[in-house]
Order: sequence, then C-alpha cells, then structure tokens
Amino acid sequence: MQFIALLAFCTLVWAYAQLEWGLPQGVRRAVVQVRGSIVTEDGSVLARSMNDRRVYPGGSLAGQVIGMMGDTNGLEGLEAAYDSRLAAGENVTLTLDPVIQAAAEGVLKAAVLEHQAQYGSVVALDTKTGKILAAANYPAFDPNTWKAQSAQVWRNRAFLDNFEPGSTIKGLVVAAAIQEGLTTPDSLYSTPMTRWVGTRRVGATIHDAVPHPAMLTTKQILRYSSNVGMSHVVEHFPNQLLHDYLRQYGFGQGVLLPVARSASGSLQPVRNWDDVVRTTNAFGQGMSATTLQLAAAYNTLANGGLYTAPRLVVGETQPPAREVISAQTARTTRELLRAVISDGIPQAAGIKGYALAGKTGTAQVVVDGRYSS
Repeated sequence: MQFIALLAFCTLVWAYAQLEWGLPQGVRRAVVQVRGSIVTEDGSVLARSMNDRRVYPGGSLAGQVIGMMGDTNGLEGLEAAYDSRLAAGENVTLTLDPVIQAAAEGVLKAAVLEHQAQYGSVVALDTKTGKILAAANYPAFDPNTWKAQSAQVWRNRAFLDNFEPGSTIKGLVVAAAIQEGLTTPDSLYSTPMTRWVGTRRVGATIHDAVPHPAMLTTKQILRYSSNVGMSHVVEHFPNQLLHDYLRQYGFGQGVLLPVARSASGSLQPVRNWDDVVRTTNAFGQGMSATTLQLAAAYNTLANGGLYTAPRLVVGETQPPAREVISAQTARTTRELLRAVISDGIPQAAGIKGYALAGKTGTAQVVVDGRYSS
C-alpha cells in the first residue's frame, strides 16, 4: 500500500510540474497546429504552422514586424499583438508588398553598411490609402532563429524608435507657413550663417551648416537647409498655430494602428514654447518622431494636403483622412522639394526618369540624456 501511495503521489507531482513549468507536448502541438497564418494580400505566407512548429518562410523578410512565437503564444511583433486572433485559427493579412519590402531591406542594408551606422529603418506608404507597403529594419532579424539573436535585433525600430527628425521637418513647416500666408516660395530673407533668436536676456544663436548666399528665398532656404532662414519663416507664426499644425501632421501623438505597437514621439506642450522653442521646432530639434510618423506626415504633401493614417492589417478600422493644408499648398511645396533634389543633390538622391521630391535631414543624437559629439 505504501508503494502504491508513493507512486500516486509521484504521479501527481509530475502532473503538477507539467502545469507549472509548461503545457504537455501534446497540448503544445495542438496550439501550434491550430494557429492562423500571417500572409500578405498577394498570398505570400510570412508565418505559418507546420509539423508542430511555427515557421517563417520568408526568413528575415519583415522579421521585426512579424515578430515570433514561443511554445504557446506570440512573444513579439504581430505574433504578440494578434495573439488571440491567431490562436483562434484566424489568418492575419498584411498590407506589406513583399517585393517592395525586399527592395527596401536591400537598399537599407547597403546604406547602413556604407555609412557604418548602428541601425536604420525605412517605411514606404501607398499615398491614397495609407497602406504600409514596406517597414524595413536593419540589422536583419530572422524569427526562425530568434533564440540566437539579441532583443535589440528583434525591435521594430521603424515603429518604435524615437529620434529628432532634424531638417526633414522644414518642408512641413514651410507648407504650413505658405498655407497661413506667412511666406511665399519667392519671399527673400537676410540669411547670415548665424542669427540671434529671442530677447537680449533670453535667447540662442542659430547656426547654419551649409555655406550659402547672404540672401535666400524660401525655396532656397529648403535647398540649402538653412536654420537661419527657417527662423525668419516662423518669426511671426503664432506658437499655438504652429503647434497645432505639427499635431495635425501626426507628431506628439500615437499613430492609429489598431493593436500593433508604435511609439508616439514627443512635442513640447505649447505653454513651454518661446521664440527659441518655436524656431528650433521649425528645424526639427527639441521634438521627436518615429520613421512611421515622419513618413505619414510627408505623405500629407504627396496626398494633396490630406493626412491619411497608416494601415498595416487588412480589414482594420481606419479613421477618416483629415485636411492639414490645401491641395494647392501641397502642390507648391512638392515643387519646392523637387528643387531640393534637382538643384541640390541630384547625384546623391536623384533617379533618372523620376521627378523626386524630398528633404535631407541631420540631427544630433541623444545618448544618456545628452547630445553625443
């Protein structure tokens, strides 16, 4: 009897251990087999269950976006964000275009290696619909071998990493100033290489990095990326109004992607704004954004002045588009940004046969709460 009692006790201990430390293998197998797939609109499979395992046929293609699954549930990315839906056997269909995604990852890798960067990200959007066609991150992450890779590589930096957008903001601010009648493409300003902004007691010296003529039009301010020029453009821009425009472009608030994780960046409350803060925000310092936010903001210029919230998963509710600037202002700003490429950096950024519009941007990087040298 003692032997039988001991055997029964050991059996109970073993059963409890299985519940405490992990599900029995048969239950795990059932969980994996029933889990839905992650696919794209063209039918490409990015995650599926096969032979009692979760596999990722594309390898590192969109790896950080897809994330990975543990023994019984999603751990990162969409595997975690849509865990309950996938666990119920439902498929999740993404807006990603595998061809564009692969191309973005290829050029991103080349650029990161060329410039000896630590990491990088790319977001490509469909102008009218806001569909995310590519969300690329480098270094690459292969969910099939996630246990052998660090958590930093898992991170979907395109959605989650905040940075000061720097001079890329200038195109958006100029559009807002044109919309408000505060400047025109041909407005001419005195642009020495430095300028004091603020009062005699409270202010700061604004510096330019690229040599340029002593007088610049608004068009040339973008061409030479002049901080001093931007200080003139926003000199009479009411703080609250410029702050409102930046909010309308999507800064300082979360991107409305249902379920999927994304960061909101930062925009100082308008009560903290003075002449210096207004000016530095006009060239992208003292605020932060993600690659996704910046892409969505610039898409406003491409989409006739309408801000369209990005979409990643087919069928999710999308808020209605909102008008930030007029279609005419958007068209005018696109012409100014075409000149940035054609007049300024055609060899570095031009593509023969395409009329490209864009804006360069550099910004100091914050490390441990201070700007890195």
